[in-house]
Amino acid sequence: MKERLYPYLIFLPISRKEKVLRAIFGSKVPVDILKFSLKQGISEKIYQKDLINNLSYSNKTLIERLKTLTELEVLAEYMEKSVSASRTVWLKYYLLSDLGRWFALLLVEEANLSKEEKTEIIQNTFRSYMNWIKELSEKLGINGKDFSKIFEEEMNQPKLTNG
Repeated sequence: MKERLYPYLIFLPISRKEKVLRAIFGSKVPVDILKFSLKQGISEKIYQKDLINNLSYSNKTLIERLKTLTELEVLAEYMEKSVSASRTVWLKYYLLSDLGRWFALLLVEEANLSKEEKTEIIQNTFRSYMNWIKELSEKLGINGKDFSKIFEEEMNQPKLTNG
């Protein structure tokens, strides 16, 4: 049986790539936090209280992982003032950084994405990858026209079918 391969791409910070990979994949907790963020919506706020209420980990474990993910810039941490009746409460929430979105997208099922989300993802991926290729090719002295030629050739190839 030939399985369809999916081209997962992830852009990692050079100086801390091993720390980031260990932090994400060294424990199930960060993966579950990312999956929770996907359920919320990739650009939506992730409230600390919702993570504590919905994931089956201790407060201490979740807070430690959230702190690590924030330090590694996978998440960005914010505070929000909530006023109800005569009480003011500060709520801690997180948003996925660009790096965090890349990791979350590794976990998402393609079928769960809308056409618009898929379009945005592929365009952003292509742009990021092309910027990386451009920078590297300039360092190596590779002519950009060679890449343009390859792109044109590949875009004009007949569609391959699985089977």
